Formats: sequence, structure tokens, C-alpha cells
Amino acid sequence: MYPFPQAIAPAVKTHIDAQTAFLNDMSKSLFSSFQQMCDLNIQLVQTMLEETTLASKHVLSADRQSELLSAATARTQPATEKLRAYQQHIARLAADAQVEMSRVTEQHVQNTTRTARALADEVARDATEQTERGLRAQQETVRQFSDPFLRPGNGAAQPQGASQQHTPAGAQPPAGQKPEGTQRSTTTH
Repeated sequence: MYPFPQAIAPAVKTHIDAQTAFLNDMSKSLFSSFQQMCDLNIQLVQTMLEETTLASKHVLSADRQSELLSAATARTQPATEKLRAYQQHIARLAADAQVEMSRVTEQHVQNTTRTARALADEVARDATEQTERGLRAQQETVRQFSDPFLRPGNGAAQPQGASQQHTPAGAQPPAGQKPEGTQRSTTTH
């Protein structure tokens, strides 16, 4: 009823397993990189809040305007350095994530390629078999339609001499046959 077999072929199962393993490892790698990036962002926010709190305390405790400016300028240098360190951490995390994804891809590419090749070979073999079966069925159908007298059981093919030819009235029968309705004359000498 269905054009596809109900059972899963072993080649399909192994290819799906290989693809699943590859995607699982790739998602683990991406999740780990994302988690490290979130940890880095949380650390940056905590550090910036601490720096802002210290700068606020110094600004609020300043009695003169000159102390206020010196407190603000004293905190800009560490904040700039921390932002630079944050950018370096992000670059390092991106490079590590790229290396990890390359490693996972190299680890799984051979197995995935092998299973894909086996699956393609099986599909090609099955398609060839299906095509040959269909071609044979079409050839048989064409043969039956082109020579319907060869089909047994349809009553069309009769042994030679079993049928009687009827000639219309007034027509001459073929040579060697007597016309219908004429009786043999029996002469006795």
C-alpha cells in the first residue's frame, strides 16, 4: 500500500545515529561556549558594579571639586583596562569555540561520510531493483496487449481447423471446401 518499506533499513539507522551523535556533540560544544560567554558577561557586570560603587563612594566623600575630578579620572583607567581584558577574553572564547567545533567536526566527518555513502549506495541499489521490476512489468503488459491471442483462457486462441467458416449466401467458398447446406451425393454403382 505504501511506496516505502515499513522497516527501517540498517543503513538509514546507522546514518541517523551518526548524524545524531554529530549534532549532539556539536550542540554540547556550542552550549559550553555559550555558558562560558555568559559567565564572562556576569563577571564583567559584577566587576563594573564594584567599580561603580567604589567610584560613587569616592565622589560622594569628596569635599572639594578637585578631589571629585581626581576620583573620577582615577577610576577611568582601571575600567578601560577591564574592558580591554573583557575583549581579549571574548576573542579567546571565540577562538576556543572554533577549535572545539573543528575538533568535533573532524571527529565525526569520517563516520558520517561513510554512513552517508552506504545509505546512498543502498538507495541506488533499491532504486535500480525497483526500476528493473517496473520495467519487466511494463514489458509484460505491453507484450500481452500487443498479442492478445497468446493469452490463455480468453477463448480467442483456438486450434487450427476447429472453427468452421461460414460463407454468406451467394458467395463462393474457398477452394477445396464445399458450400454450406449442400449435401453429399452418394452414388451407388
